[in-house]
Amino acid sequence: MTQWFYEEQTQHTRLGIQVRRLVHQAKSPYQEIKVFETMEYGMMLSLDDVIQLTELDEFVYHEMLAHVPLHAHPAPRDVLIVGGGDGGMVREASKHLTVQRVVLAEIDEAVIQASINFIPSVSCALTNNPKLDLRIGDAIHLVQQANEEFDVIIVDSSDPVGPAEKLFTFDFYKAVYRALKPGGMVTIQGESPWMHRALIKKVNSDLHNIFPIATTYWGNIPTYPGGTMVFPIGSKGVDPRTPMRTALHGLKYYSADVHRAAFSLPYHLTPEHMEVSPTAKLWEG
Repeated sequence: MTQWFYEEQTQHTRLGIQVRRLVHQAKSPYQEIKVFETMEYGMMLSLDDVIQLTELDEFVYHEMLAHVPLHAHPAPRDVLIVGGGDGGMVREASKHLTVQRVVLAEIDEAVIQASINFIPSVSCALTNNPKLDLRIGDAIHLVQQANEEFDVIIVDSSDPVGPAEKLFTFDFYKAVYRALKPGGMVTIQGESPWMHRALIKKVNSDLHNIFPIATTYWGNIPTYPGGTMVFPIGSKGVDPRTPMRTALHGLKYYSADVHRAAFSLPYHLTPEHMEVSPTAKLWEG
């Protein structure tokens, strides 16, 4: 019998993926976790029936969210990943020779265990990784405490509902600014430009009102709503649109050319069209 997984992306849009079998299902204190073996996309992780990754295209998301700031920063040493319990972002950040420490702040330990047990191609850097500093708990508290500083912060959150909702707020971005070293950068999972325009406008406005440099880039990920995702980025130092070093070898999507091209936005995503002011400063750190 044919089995399908459906994600209700909006009230009027759903994505269907044919699956061979459900290999794991668990209910954590935060969300329902499922891992499927699919017909075309390899292993697939969903949280509360929202797709988080598939093996087919996860490398696009993880490489673009991680390597753009890590190649744009002059010398990233300390990296904080907010969310990202599947381990894909740790895998990519750990590849950089300058990176000495990767702090993974994940609120749901069950997500980490599911990925380790069932999606090792993504979670491979979560075990036996001397760079990894794993912290189970609320990343918001970690950032707000500001007892340590980071060169790059990567907000690899799920959608802005439930435990991830506060990761899309002005107050959180202010705390991120304080937790960054001079010259530091933050990049954010920014949702779909087709389905979530109001959210993208808000996140971009918040970053423009906090960081000296703020802009957006994008990538193509078929299993995310609309097939396209934007990545807002804020910098306390250099312009993130220009890579500082040669691209790492062995990547599947990211390159120096892709880095530069990703910041060439269609007009409907430009700050001017979205009425985002790059000069207004509502908050001074």
